[in-house]
Amino acid sequence: MRALVTGGAGFIGSHVVDALVARGDDVWALDNLANGRRENVNPDARLVEADIRDAAALLRSFEEARPEICFHLAAQADVRVSIAEPAFDAEVNVIGTANVLEAARAQDARVVFSSTGGAIYGECDRPAGEDSPRLPLAPYGASKLAGEEYLATWSRLYETGHVALRYGNVYGPRQDPHGEAGVVAIFFGRIAGGQELHIFGDGRQTRDYVFVADVAAATLAAASGPAGVYNVGTGIETSVLELAEGCKRASGVDAEVVFDPPRLGELSRSVLDPSRAETALGWRPAASLDEGLGATWNFVREAEGEGGAGAN
Repeated sequence: MRALVTGGAGFIGSHVVDALVARGDDVWALDNLANGRRENVNPDARLVEADIRDAAALLRSFEEARPEICFHLAAQADVRVSIAEPAFDAEVNVIGTANVLEAARAQDARVVFSSTGGAIYGECDRPAGEDSPRLPLAPYGASKLAGEEYLATWSRLYETGHVALRYGNVYGPRQDPHGEAGVVAIFFGRIAGGQELHIFGDGRQTRDYVFVADVAAATLAAASGPAGVYNVGTGIETSVLELAEGCKRASGVDAEVVFDPPRLGELSRSVLDPSRAETALGWRPAASLDEGLGATWNFVREAEGEGGAGAN
């Protein structure tokens, strides 16, 4: 099929592009390259430079690509930026999503939207299901939840059958250890640079770490699945302390761990219940944490040999 991936030059988006190309789809990657990188885009996909905040440019891109399915991964994904610049966060994640929905509607294209689990559910006392209370602690979670509601409204209004996926803490190759990076990329970037690992707070805070190849598989599965909202996680909690030990095992480097003061608004516990995705989409994560960390470290090590892990 003809597929368009917004944010297709970014970390997760480029893996979705790869998976689509691998199954033989005609793929367009749309990205403003603010955070995405040209070199991330599969050579068998077509890269279009456009910003989802520019409704006119977005419409032109969709008219040219004529997608049957749109995977909407372009986003402002840094919690710290959302707190410092909430209006900018909303402009990208809310207005940008509305623009994508309208551009997709003009082509009668279904939308699969990348949302977030931890930032929407807030503190978890057990694995959060899709019907758990939504209690965002930062504008980023609020803007993603607003994007989900826009999808649901379009589905009711136009019978579009869109899908929202609430990702856990995604990690893997191509994640930049700077900017909006997740802790795995940060840890490996510091290990590659011979630096200590910084942990905020006591390190007992937990997250649901899910490997990017599994996330891409879930995202493709959602394209033909029932409309609705699905968690994409492992259902397994891992503390930051345990993660640091896993990164040290994967790299073979016994990096020093330094504890810093806790950060404002950081969750103590976040884990997703992925059972709905398994039942409705036939998806379950395949990679264990150790397998995923090993693959990620191999990527970082190879990138270091080609001129520095910090470039990826």
